[in-house]
Amino acid sequence: MTRRFKVLVVLVVMVLVAAGGMVVVWARHDEGEPVTILGTWTGDQADQFEKVLRGFGIPFRYQGTAAQREVLLSKVQSGEPPDIVIMPGIGELAEYADQDRLEPLNGLYDPAQYGAPWNATGSASSKVFWVPVKADLKSVVWYRKGEKPADSPARLRSWCIGMGDDGASGWPGTDWIEDLVLQRAGPAVYQKWALGTGTAQWWRSAPVRSAWEAWAGLLKQDRTAARHALLTDHRGSPKSHGLLFDGWGGCRLEHQGSFARSFYKSDAQHAGLTDSAPLLPGGGPVRAHEVTGDFAALFSSRSQAKALVQKLASKEGQQKWADLDVFSANRQVRPEHGAVEREISDRLRTGPRCLDASDVMAPAVRDAFYEAVLQTIARVAAGRDPGIPRLLQDVQRVQDARSAQGTDSRAAPRTVCSTR
Repeated sequence: MTRRFKVLVVLVVMVLVAAGGMVVVWARHDEGEPVTILGTWTGDQADQFEKVLRGFGIPFRYQGTAAQREVLLSKVQSGEPPDIVIMPGIGELAEYADQDRLEPLNGLYDPAQYGAPWNATGSASSKVFWVPVKADLKSVVWYRKGEKPADSPARLRSWCIGMGDDGASGWPGTDWIEDLVLQRAGPAVYQKWALGTGTAQWWRSAPVRSAWEAWAGLLKQDRTAARHALLTDHRGSPKSHGLLFDGWGGCRLEHQGSFARSFYKSDAQHAGLTDSAPLLPGGGPVRAHEVTGDFAALFSSRSQAKALVQKLASKEGQQKWADLDVFSANRQVRPEHGAVEREISDRLRTGPRCLDASDVMAPAVRDAFYEAVLQTIARVAAGRDPGIPRLLQDVQRVQDARSAQGTDSRAAPRTVCSTR
């Protein structure tokens, strides 16, 4: 071996050692980085969530935004997704799972603690990609205490309605359509529509069309109120205590989920709730309750990120969350205190329950649903025919295009409703 070759070998070894050392340093730096979390909670809700996270002893960095879908897509496309995402959109998470971007959660929590419809036992895959870390009840109506409504359909002027949001607007309207389909047609039909199962064109079916027409009929009662709803944020103005306590135009009822209490702030103690079914257009008995959740999913295999999900989904982690006046889908978490809180907890745990349909739908179908709802209320507010058959046909085309292209999700849930 020549001296020159020896020097070259030494230099190569030094470079490799240096590179190896650099790799080790970066690996350690990566594990030492805070766990990044992207969610939709802002303001007081974000403060509550961060308080829970601080009790886990795992460094984290939380970002809350109403434009979560756009922010997440940007981060994924740039190759820098957050470690953990928490969102209500199961349909969206299923698409990321189909793209092999999510890490399975198997072994990180006890599925027995989460019953249907929250768990993933209905999935065609043996892998679990999301777990509910917060639950909320829908199919209820809020009213100011002392002003409980009669069990009969309410006029449009009675309703406090806002379609606006910082992110994707229109979902408060889809909640109306979903609740009408659920209460009129029952859980079995609702589930088939939400999943788009079978050969039926569900968007053009009688149950969906009649529910849509009933909602449009309510809006037609007062064009001024419909226009106000279209231009109003569902949370009310920034300094208000929510739409219910703004009382615009004498409104006194709000068809909103249990999370609305955060909008009411200190007036939450003055808000009561009742089942929505008798108050909806056409009235009728309670067939089931719509529920929604915020589901955690892993975009990272980092041990710290897995540990944080494990703690958050555990009975202990969920109890800490519940102690801050938040609702949990975990069966072992004790009911919250207070009469209204107990009512919500009972409905979340018993009786027929169905996940929010638009949350389960594929993002393209969900967005078409949002747009059709906004077009309906805009046309009514302008004194025009809403053109419901054409709007529903447009949404059906989106659904059909996905099926024709073979883009139906493998990871999407196969069950939306539970009867126990």
